[in-house]
Amino acid sequence: MALSRIIKPNQILFKSTKLIPPNSSLLHSCKSPLFFPSNQRRPICAKHRNDNFLSSDQINISNAFISILIKHPFSPNNPELNNLVPLLTHKIVESVLNNLKNWRLAQQFFTWVSSLPGYKHNIYTYNAMASILSRARQNAQLKALALDVVDSNCSMNPGALGFFIRCLGSVGLVDEANNLFDQVKRIGLCVPNSYSYNCLLEALSKSNLIDLVETRLKEMRNLGLEFDKYTLTPVLQVYCIAGQFDKALSVLNEMLERGWVDEHVLSILVVAFSKWGEVDKAIELIDRMEERGMRLNEKTFYVLIHGFVKESRMDKALCLFDKIRKLGFCRSVSLFDVMIGGLCKNNEREKALSLYSEMKELGIDPDFGILTKLISSFSEEEEEMDRLLQQCWEYVGSQPKNLLFNSVLEGLVRNGSIDTACNLIQSVMGNNRNGGSVLVKYFLNEKEVVTLNTNSFTSVINGLLGAGKVDMALSLFREMVQFGCNPTLSHYNDLIDALCKLNRLEESYELLRQMKEMGLEPTHFTHNCIFGCLCRLEDVEGAVELVRKMRFYGHEPWIKYSTLLVKNLCKHEKAVEACKFLTDMAQEGFLPDIITYSAAVNGLIKIKSVDKGLELFQEICSRGYCPDVISYNILIKALCKAKRVAEAEGLLNDMMLKGLVPSEVTYNYLIDGWCKNGEIDRAMLCLSKMFGKEREANVITYATLVDGLCNFGRPDDALKLWDEMGRKGCIPNRIAYHTLVNGLCKCGRSSAALVHFNEMKEKEMRPDSYIYIALISAFLSDTNLPCVLDMLKEMVDVGNLPDPLDKNFPIIRGAICKLLEDARTSFSIKHLIAEGKIPDVSLLEGAE
Repeated sequence: MALSRIIKPNQILFKSTKLIPPNSSLLHSCKSPLFFPSNQRRPICAKHRNDNFLSSDQINISNAFISILIKHPFSPNNPELNNLVPLLTHKIVESVLNNLKNWRLAQQFFTWVSSLPGYKHNIYTYNAMASILSRARQNAQLKALALDVVDSNCSMNPGALGFFIRCLGSVGLVDEANNLFDQVKRIGLCVPNSYSYNCLLEALSKSNLIDLVETRLKEMRNLGLEFDKYTLTPVLQVYCIAGQFDKALSVLNEMLERGWVDEHVLSILVVAFSKWGEVDKAIELIDRMEERGMRLNEKTFYVLIHGFVKESRMDKALCLFDKIRKLGFCRSVSLFDVMIGGLCKNNEREKALSLYSEMKELGIDPDFGILTKLISSFSEEEEEMDRLLQQCWEYVGSQPKNLLFNSVLEGLVRNGSIDTACNLIQSVMGNNRNGGSVLVKYFLNEKEVVTLNTNSFTSVINGLLGAGKVDMALSLFREMVQFGCNPTLSHYNDLIDALCKLNRLEESYELLRQMKEMGLEPTHFTHNCIFGCLCRLEDVEGAVELVRKMRFYGHEPWIKYSTLLVKNLCKHEKAVEACKFLTDMAQEGFLPDIITYSAAVNGLIKIKSVDKGLELFQEICSRGYCPDVISYNILIKALCKAKRVAEAEGLLNDMMLKGLVPSEVTYNYLIDGWCKNGEIDRAMLCLSKMFGKEREANVITYATLVDGLCNFGRPDDALKLWDEMGRKGCIPNRIAYHTLVNGLCKCGRSSAALVHFNEMKEKEMRPDSYIYIALISAFLSDTNLPCVLDMLKEMVDVGNLPDPLDKNFPIIRGAICKLLEDARTSFSIKHLIAEGKIPDVSLLEGAE
């Protein structure tokens, strides 16, 4: 929804009445007496202090205390301090605290004064100390001070309470602020007013505590306290932070109707639009603000630009950047850095260069970060790179040339010019004087020779590995070592990882050996790269041997590779070897997880060893493993397939005793098993259990039961179940229709089968050939030859007529013979034969 539809000419910028109705307990309608009139404004005070100024004597006493405190280390036994003690008053203590720059010294003075006989701090001295601690962000001390102000039964006025609350909120001590508010109210130390509540709401809004904000608003309403713009501004802010768009707009409408909207309020909403991803609305709102003589402050512009750059909305970031220029705000190096970095990331190089030129015109010296962003954004388009280097070279001193060179390499790699990067680094090494062409002239200057370091090689090696050029990366790695640059652990790990993914095991081991010779210890990642390669190669002995070495280093093999090895072995019918591997792993102290064991159980089952699978399953249970539903499903499926359904149901009961909830798949396996065993009633009972456990039967469940009921000669029950499936919102698919039509045909219900066959076609589900065969067989049994003819014609039209060599073709041949014999259908069949659409069965019989 565009802002033009929301913003009205009468200055009501937003209108939202859906989420917060006029009689809401949080906000009142326009006529509510709890709102201040629009002309009644009240700023939030920064600090509450005594109205009277200090007298000249008090000022002198205060200065004397300060002089003593800052000249000597604090000592409570200092005779100069003790001489001034009789002159101490609350005003003097407050003045001393406010003029001490060191928070530790201020706290020492505050604590010392509180220990003096006959002296007790009042709320203004507490507030002075709270202000000092909050500015210094000393949260622990500020928490203790909040407890002390309550324990001391210090009475306070609402303004002083609000000030202390704001000190707590400014450093994020929201819970402490909320608790202090409740305690002083409960004990009777203060009766909070609207200002006190406003300060609390301000603190709460910074921590996204929506429920608590709304609770406090209700309290204010129940107490008859008036709302003002400082009440609703934190409410707007908390809804914006939480992304509750409609509630935020509703609060804004209330503020607009009262004339409480200013630049600060709209800035909150603009930033919120940006965070919600509503970039266009944020820009439109800024334009509307300007039309009404409002504008964002410099800080908000900077926040928005950072947000737009982060979202890669450089068009909007540039728009705001232009506004900053027109408004005369300062454009700092950091802002240019953000903008140029974002443009480089978006490959908008010309715009980035334009901003760079603007920087120079304004006399802003670019820092090295900006230069490297620009340089690294260019690829092998050497003219652009050359032009940029010419512009930048004079701004770069001799010292950062190496960093600039590395940035060029990073830019070439990032933009896919890996070969150019390789040629350039080879040229600087002296191996290829012709490589890198125009770039070489900068970095092979006799006066300013670039010294290669490890970082120079790293980006190129990583780029080669990322491009799959492993051999080139290895070659450059070796040249780096020969050149005298020390390889890092990261280099070895990246190369070993790349080689292992290509199953180049021997080379990986060689790099591991070199790595150790360099004094670099293999990491968890190093070993697991090689372990993964061994598992992919199904090298069981090698994998176990490496695991022994890993145990020495305290490295644990990754489960995903153990599982992969077990699955691969089982896939190649080596389930016994898989089980031995798991045993060896356990003996080394690395217990596989249930997923790995389940893979082994599944492997044993696939080589027709269900009992072995059960045995392993029971063994892992005895070791304290808790099999999951998937593990049970593997065995239940196998037992049902082996027609051992009673045992499978026993496993179902076992898993439920262990607190596991069977899935729809679990019940489907059992239902299918009972159906294939011919025990349809037990299958139906299983469906009832399924519903009892609040598991929804799916289309597979119903199709399986429909098939079972039809096979058992109960088509009426099958049709009832089919209707029940529809009532429960389970939509039958093509396979379910096939099952029903085929089952009804087998039960001699050809008419009902035809009805569902046509229904299936109406839903644009194409029937398979065998469904036509089933219907033709059923119609032949009913001697319904016209329907047989219709089915045969439809098969011809859709191209589903089986080949004469197909196993189902005898049924078609028999149907054609019957149709030729009947006067009602013989003419149509002869016509189809003459057109060559169906074979002449007499010729086929002759051929046989």
